[in-house]
Amino acid sequence: MDRPEYARQPSPEAVFGWLDDSARRRERAGLRRHLRVRDATDPGINLAGNDYLGLATHPEVTAAAAGAATVWGAGAGAARLVTGTTRLHEELERELAAFCGTEAALVFSSGYLANLGALTSLCRPGSLVAADATNHASLIDGCRLSGAEVVDLPHHDTTALEKALADRRQPRALVVTESVFSVDGDLTALDALAAVCRRHGAGLLVDEAHALGVIGERGQGALGAAGLAGSPDTVATVTLSKSLGAQGGAVLGPRRVIEHVLNSARGFLFDTGLAPACAAGALAGLRVLVREPGRVARVRAVAARLHAGLAAAGLPVAAAQAAVVSVRAGSAHGAVAWRDACRAAGVEVGCFRPPSVPDRFSRLRLTARADLTDDQVDRAVQVITDCRPG
Repeated sequence: MDRPEYARQPSPEAVFGWLDDSARRRERAGLRRHLRVRDATDPGINLAGNDYLGLATHPEVTAAAAGAATVWGAGAGAARLVTGTTRLHEELERELAAFCGTEAALVFSSGYLANLGALTSLCRPGSLVAADATNHASLIDGCRLSGAEVVDLPHHDTTALEKALADRRQPRALVVTESVFSVDGDLTALDALAAVCRRHGAGLLVDEAHALGVIGERGQGALGAAGLAGSPDTVATVTLSKSLGAQGGAVLGPRRVIEHVLNSARGFLFDTGLAPACAAGALAGLRVLVREPGRVARVRAVAARLHAGLAAAGLPVAAAQAAVVSVRAGSAHGAVAWRDACRAAGVEVGCFRPPSVPDRFSRLRLTARADLTDDQVDRAVQVITDCRPG
């Protein structure tokens, strides 16, 4: 009897042959991604990165990073619980917690790992996770890896959240959301969310990646602005690679939560610590933010100017509630063509397509920066308007 096709010994070239079909499908759908090498002296206007406060190239930040590399070496050299924790990590955790108004903080090597670490530590089989359906991929993956029962809630739907928590059978529940959503930049009503959580004895985990340095009078984040920072039932995660201009992530919250994450998060226990240069850069960025809170108001003013100009031109632009400004495109192919035309005209914009956008609508994603001048913003608006596909 003939062996089935899959049981026959394939040639080495055929083992991953199925990837060619996948690549062709991505190409037809306009979803193929490419790496693009960026030049350090690119003269264009960059509205595609996340350096919200313009600190990635700040002299104090770069000098701190370079100095730390000279003193401590290029890497941490070990996991944090072995020999990978330096004085810089400790100072960063202490000052970050103080700035955000929490008891303690724990630094990870990336924001993605911080979310995975927090969720897999605080959730497990037998608990319930109620998560906004448009959460970032790192939150989605953390929920899946936790083994908990996950309920995906319609975006910003506190009525659905109330029902999910009221109907639950599990003794423990955690509500998971972003404070500023990464695609459209819309804000979560954290006070209303926290009230629902407290009525039903649920914890609240908030990803503040796009709120740190942007929301609040001092840029302390949306939890601080809502008066929820330091609450015993609330945990925050942040990234150090956006407003602080460096690299890494952190979990912040009650000391007992941080102690638990330190002892149980596999993404912390088994990962080499954040490079000292990145820790030093983030610490320097935080200190600049503390000293120069005017950057917070400026980045929001830039976002508002971008929104006003694009709206006046008749473009389908979402409200600018933080540093992210989103403009809908007609299709994935149209979004790519629009981005490429803007790039050729000297303006770099983000292009978000499925699966990066859960609602299936492709769009340009623009990010405001505090170091942009009004003339640069107006130039960017003109280019984006002129380059819109017909």
